[in-house]
Amino acid sequence: MPPVHLTKVAFGCATLPTLEKRIAARSRDGKVRIVTKRRPRRHEEVLQGGRLHWIVKHRLVARSAILNFEQRNDGRWDIVLSDKLEAIAASPKRAHQGWRYLEDKDAPGTDDDGSGIADLPPRLYGKLAALALV
Repeated sequence: MPPVHLTKVAFGCATLPTLEKRIAARSRDGKVRIVTKRRPRRHEEVLQGGRLHWIVKHRLVARSAILNFEQRNDGRWDIVLSDKLEAIAASPKRAHQGWRYLEDKDAPGTDDDGSGIADLPPRLYGKLAALALV
């Protein structure tokens, strides 16, 4: 069975280098923790090789391997990620709150699709996305 992935907005990160710096700053022993209220219902599928795909400026731009889900003392959950951030071919994705599922067949790869979308400046891409043109 193919893994299921998660998507999450990299809140406050305007560029991929900003996200890379944030991940590096939060890394402890090769891991990064993201706090969430609830463990995903499909957590078993996610743990079969799923990754967290990061959204920056309405585009999926990078992914991190999901290592585990751990419950905290306050009842919330940590999504435990590898601190290795892998750049992917930018692909459109609307912003959302929290995290969402991404099926493996819909997950972008590391190769650019040749459409040129990945090369658009973030501000222009955001305007085109708001008009539902990309």
